[in-house]
Amino acid sequence: MQTSFRHLHFIGICGTAMGAVAAALRDQGFVVTGSDSGVYPPMSTFLTERGITLSSGYSAENIPDTADLIVVGNAISRGNPELEAVLNRRLRYISLPEALRSFFLSGRSNAVITGTHGKTTTTSLLTWILQCAGLAPAYLIGGIARNLGQGCSLHESRHVVLEGDEYDTAFFDKRSKFLHYLPELVVINNLEFDHADIFNSLDEIKTSFRRLVLLVPQNGVLLVNADDANALEVTSAARCPVLTVGFSNVATHRIHALRYGNGVSFSLMNLEFELQIPGEFNVRNAAMAIVAAQFYGVPDETIQAAVASFEGVARRQEVRGTVRGITVIDDFGHHPTAMRLTLEALRHQYPERKLWAVFEPRSNTTRRAVFQHDLPEALGHADGVILAQVARLDQLQPEDRLDPQKVVADIVAKKIPAFYEVGVPEILERLRESVREGEVIVIFSNGGFDNIHERLLAALA
Repeated sequence: MQTSFRHLHFIGICGTAMGAVAAALRDQGFVVTGSDSGVYPPMSTFLTERGITLSSGYSAENIPDTADLIVVGNAISRGNPELEAVLNRRLRYISLPEALRSFFLSGRSNAVITGTHGKTTTTSLLTWILQCAGLAPAYLIGGIARNLGQGCSLHESRHVVLEGDEYDTAFFDKRSKFLHYLPELVVINNLEFDHADIFNSLDEIKTSFRRLVLLVPQNGVLLVNADDANALEVTSAARCPVLTVGFSNVATHRIHALRYGNGVSFSLMNLEFELQIPGEFNVRNAAMAIVAAQFYGVPDETIQAAVASFEGVARRQEVRGTVRGITVIDDFGHHPTAMRLTLEALRHQYPERKLWAVFEPRSNTTRRAVFQHDLPEALGHADGVILAQVARLDQLQPEDRLDPQKVVADIVAKKIPAFYEVGVPEILERLRESVREGEVIVIFSNGGFDNIHERLLAALA
């Protein structure tokens, strides 16, 4: 069997992670080509500047005769003409997580950050701490940390920090991505039902996490949320040291003395920490990163300074602008728990101001009726709510869809003003009529939401 490769071809190369891995392999001296349905800047510019030949659209002719390994993106499914050509020609193919494992993770100290919520922030902060300590970690993050300026750097380093997604690997491999990452350290931030297009139940998700726990070596470590029963449950068969982190009295690493100001301060292991980003959930994220950094031998004073200087992640409670005293905030939240926690954090940050929540049901889970009863409770933590139409409505059967009008009715029943508006123009008009000086608007979406943030700032002006 061939064990060495020279020419790699990426199907779906313009995804953030796919593009980053392709560029890193090109830097290692491989010949790299790729294709995607949407080849446009900035990713197309980034890749072509690295010497990677790109094809726009999918075609069997895009696969060079010299390609000896095909990397198949997670979004690629049967029927794609390039994938069909790969199968017909019996070419060697792997998934992106397998490519990471084969070319970047073997023999390294890999920290894998998992959980339903908080992965991006925790991964970003741990990376920043290790960078401040001079360890120059490689990293792969599902967002842009402000301190790092990018979401991925796969340079040569002993340390790699990865955001560990439980989503499936590829069309031919339905295991969770994080099972490929050769973990030395694993963080389990929390565990709830999500990804209704992949998992049928919370028990199925727990099974994936139990498999991950079994992969942590005896000389590694597992960090678990002490306040989350589901997270604790999946660690029962661990064969490595297990440290529990949280506010619970039984936590091995207990957070206490929480104090709100411009950000938040807290105590952990008799050390004081200052964090710029508010919210109890962000404190727990930070505590996980702190304990992980201690495992890697980073001095306490270095950790304290790095935590204090951490500026957060783009699209997580990100202020996009203020017009006529009205503050517009962008947040990636797309799960009821994440939105509730963000609203609670913003209450601390803006204690005397009316808080509006605008939500686009866009993720594969929130488009479905799974959270029909959870969303009114979560969004009910705002003073006013607007729901948009369910994204990609035609892809779901009526009985499977979220009913946003019913969500709105349930919120109104709580004596909170709430409105269903089909599209962005209607939402902008409703906000322009309803919002007053000094109020705060947080927009929840895991997509671009038709550039609503800039359009809203213009409309308010």
